[in-house]
Amino acid sequence: QVQLVQSGGGSVQAGGSLRLSCTASGITNNNICMAWYRQAPGKEREGIARVDADGITMYAESVKGRFTASKDNAKNTLYLELNSLKPEDTAMYYCAAGFLEWCTWGALSAHSSTTWGQGTLVTVSS
Repeated sequence: QVQLVQSGGGSVQAGGSLRLSCTASGITNNNICMAWYRQAPGKEREGIARVDADGITMYAESVKGRFTASKDNAKNTLYLELNSLKPEDTAMYYCAAGFLEWCTWGALSAHSSTTWGQGTLVTVSS
């Protein structure tokens, strides 16, 4: 059974940077889809970055060019570098992982066997 433990996050001023980590345990193979989501107060959860089993990354338009997702297979850890942060980036950030044929935010979010991290709060002040 896959488990995800998140770390990182915190409070920064606009323009600052943070790094989030998501360490997985119980992974039996690397054919795994891993992604980052966020949920701002009063808003729906949105997928913002994902890394598929081939290491291909995709980003939401809202974070493209500012956030970078990467995965260290040796450490079973997914990272998210957040740069040029804006107040509108304030949200709870979650990582998720699942064994899917198609690695998309929607499929990962809907899959019954997807594992979620505990969430970490990112607060960006102006």
